[in-house]
Amino acid sequence: MTWTPLHAKIHRTIHSRHLLERNQRLLVAVSGGQDSLCLIKLVLDLQPKWGWNLAIAHCDHCWREDSLANAHHVENLAQNWHIPFYLETANEPVKSEATARNWRYQALTKIAEIHDYKYIITGHTASDRAETLLYNLIRGSGADGLQALSWQRPLTDNIILVRPLLEITRSQTEQFCQEFNLPIWEDSTNQNLQYARNRIRQELIPYLKENFHPQVEANLAQTAELFQAEVEYLEQTARHWRLEATVKGEKQDLHIDRRILQKVPLAVQRRVMRQVLQEILPDAPNFEHIEKLTALITAPNRSQTDPFPGGVTAIVQGNWIWIIFSYNHRKNADFNADF
Repeated sequence: MTWTPLHAKIHRTIHSRHLLERNQRLLVAVSGGQDSLCLIKLVLDLQPKWGWNLAIAHCDHCWREDSLANAHHVENLAQNWHIPFYLETANEPVKSEATARNWRYQALTKIAEIHDYKYIITGHTASDRAETLLYNLIRGSGADGLQALSWQRPLTDNIILVRPLLEITRSQTEQFCQEFNLPIWEDSTNQNLQYARNRIRQELIPYLKENFHPQVEANLAQTAELFQAEVEYLEQTARHWRLEATVKGEKQDLHIDRRILQKVPLAVQRRVMRQVLQEILPDAPNFEHIEKLTALITAPNRSQTDPFPGGVTAIVQGNWIWIIFSYNHRKNADFNADF
């Protein structure tokens, strides 16, 4: 086996960041593209040093005419490498990017649960991280969106998603595949400019490289890494103050001690209120929801919000903010609590 600087880098990254343990069962997601082929080749080559038990999983979204041939291509690679192969096929074509991503993680988790794999490994790179940061920035995301892809995160209580290539750019994975003559399957949807991420990849990133900085991908990925640590710290801090300030009433109404939150910075106030809203709203709160609840921390007595989604309102009563559930909202909460 040829040991390249990229092998050494990924070996060090896995070790220093404690991404994976020795002698574990790893399910490697392989689409057939250059990033996932680079990943599986690296993991296969590192396997003797770590004692991993490897398998390949492929998800067929059924949105390309050649998707079945793509799946067979990946299956042949698994057979050549003498490792298990698992295929999950969508019941009907998955069209949107968000729907496809959610279905893919559900499919991978299902395979891992059935076959007892603790880790799911994906080939997301620094380029993906940079593109996600830009995509979320354009959409008006806060720091949580700008942290853009974490090194690892739990998918269930027993399964962890790991992304070992987040310091590697797409040009590096391409060079690696060429060096080892890995048979890349070109996904035609990656060229479709109907998708916002493809426009960022094909048009915006090259423009930024040429006109602003040639290392823009690595720089943006580094920014995402910095945001990740800061977001984690802020979330933990907000959780502490939320527990200090909130009290649940007998009828599931919630009240928040304004005096406690008036002592903390605005960034923490907003995060506390977002955590509160995440627990009580049917969907994720937006910027407007968070701002109008945060404003009550310093608002005059009897100040009140208009209803949030689901009929929840908030009103200032002296030193307290009362979160008042509508009858229907409370009835649904009681039903969910029982079942």
